[in-house]
Amino acid sequence: MFAMAIALSVLLFAANIFYGSIEIPAADVWELLSGGDNRWSTIVMDIRLPQAVTALLAGAAISVAGLLLQTLFNNPLAGPEVLGINSGAGLGVAVVMLASQSAAITASIGAGGYFAILAGAFIGALLVMAVILLLSSMLRSRLYLLVAGVAISYLVSSAISVLNYFATSEGVHSFVVWGMGSLGSVSMEYLPFFSFTIGALLVLALMMMKPLNALLLGDAYATNLGVSVVRSRIILLCAAGLLTAVVTAFCGPVPFIGLAVPHIARLLLKSDNHRLLLPFSMLLGGVVLLLCNIICQLPGESGLMPLGAITPLIGAPVIIYVIIKDKSVR
Repeated sequence: MFAMAIALSVLLFAANIFYGSIEIPAADVWELLSGGDNRWSTIVMDIRLPQAVTALLAGAAISVAGLLLQTLFNNPLAGPEVLGINSGAGLGVAVVMLASQSAAITASIGAGGYFAILAGAFIGALLVMAVILLLSSMLRSRLYLLVAGVAISYLVSSAISVLNYFATSEGVHSFVVWGMGSLGSVSMEYLPFFSFTIGALLVLALMMMKPLNALLLGDAYATNLGVSVVRSRIILLCAAGLLTAVVTAFCGPVPFIGLAVPHIARLLLKSDNHRLLLPFSMLLGGVVLLLCNIICQLPGESGLMPLGAITPLIGAPVIIYVIIKDKSVR
């Protein structure tokens, strides 16, 4: 399975570079990748290559965030979307882009604008996750926790609507475009920061494989194995929040990937061992988002379809299958 996932990653990564809305001869693309130069350099090296890298890393990040949340809350339907974490990150972005009346924040401030959006997304995501973690200690029913997550999502959406109402038309347009989702927001200028941040957080997640396996067996058993449950939960919460915040800040909402990919990984591996499940979810998430980015490409001058319109087509059927199969979600 790992070999197949790696092979698919390589093939889809290449397809993302060679295929796009504008038809470019394969020989010219290969010339650019080999260090040459031609008239297609801007499209291939400054647009397609960053998008492919972003898809690979964002898919891995959001899938791992979903897996961490499902283990942390011991709930197969826990995910950044269902628990309202995406909405929380969106609220943080809305505060930066709308409440500050800075529709051109990223254009006028440059890197500072992106860091402000990133900080807003992280704070919003972390606040929602803290509320969900508190509710999880009070609500024993997994169904009630999911309902609470949906309620929080609606509450956050209402706050965003209020901000939209009082914002300028430029701010509303900027936020709406961001909310559609796109892998083209990470330019070559910001790709090193994006790659380093996601890479560091994924390494942190890999270091938590033993505590994750222990948490599957219950808090008491994890404590007997020498795992600090409280410390592990805090680290997992922060890692999932940061992964969600970084991806959401740069790419907009990426629905259903974090919820569905861990389940696809479990079905393929037939295992809950995080030593296998975690790295495989990373690979599979990258594969899925690379595929979504190819589907988003429209020929001619139509440009790109919103990423948020494509990911539910893959993720939603998986979630319906999980709900039907797992009758313990109650």
